[in-house]
Amino acid sequence: MTSPDILFCVDAFAGHIGMGNPAGVCLLTEPADPAWMQMVAREMNLSETAFVLKEENGFGLRWFTPRVEIELAGHPTLATAHILWEEGYLTCNEPARFFTKSGILIAEKEGDHIELDFPEVPEESESAPAGLIEALGVQPYYTGKNRFDYLIEVASEREVREMAPDFHRLGKIPMRGVMVTARATTPGYDFVSRFFAPTVGVNEDPVTGSAHCCLFPFWQKRLGRDILTAFQASERGGVLSLRPGYQGRIKIGGKAVTVWKGSLIS
Repeated sequence: MTSPDILFCVDAFAGHIGMGNPAGVCLLTEPADPAWMQMVAREMNLSETAFVLKEENGFGLRWFTPRVEIELAGHPTLATAHILWEEGYLTCNEPARFFTKSGILIAEKEGDHIELDFPEVPEESESAPAGLIEALGVQPYYTGKNRFDYLIEVASEREVREMAPDFHRLGKIPMRGVMVTARATTPGYDFVSRFFAPTVGVNEDPVTGSAHCCLFPFWQKRLGRDILTAFQASERGGVLSLRPGYQGRIKIGGKAVTVWKGSLIS
């Protein structure tokens, strides 16, 4: 009889419990059926649950929303790396190496700060699809799209913070999600954003690492700086440190804290 899979809830991009983005992290003892992983993610009912399995020279990693498997996710990767160090699967000076549908991803730890090495996924200018702007209830300053999501820039941080999208209408638009962003006026931040993805079962994602694979190069060009601090202005909120990596990569940094730990019994 194999030992039970271990399940965690971790607040990612957060300095203490109740902030950032909660992620499920499931440490598998053997390969799992995707339908079973989808069931666990649906049961967790968080924006994403990560499933990790020890492999030679690293860890296999997959991510599921309550509705679908996705190709790239930041906050559950940060949460998974946090658990691997906290639970002793890696020493603090060992990087976490993940094999994913988006290639090899690396996480490194320095004190209580974790930094992810992710691919940039820049946007190109593209008109918004029918109904998107009306569902968001904003006045777009710029619209674009990368291979995952739409990007909408608006004129002010206040507009980002106060918007109240129609999730029923958003859920009918064929897309993974949409990020809405503006230059920050709050001291200490360079830009703010929010992220909505009702099509994949997440009305609003509290903090979205993968969205910043697009938002960083977007704001890097506009602000003319390479070191940026971002705030995702959801109800929970989260802070991300951003800097260039090598050859089209990006470094995404933040903190994480474990909320609870348990065992799956079936």
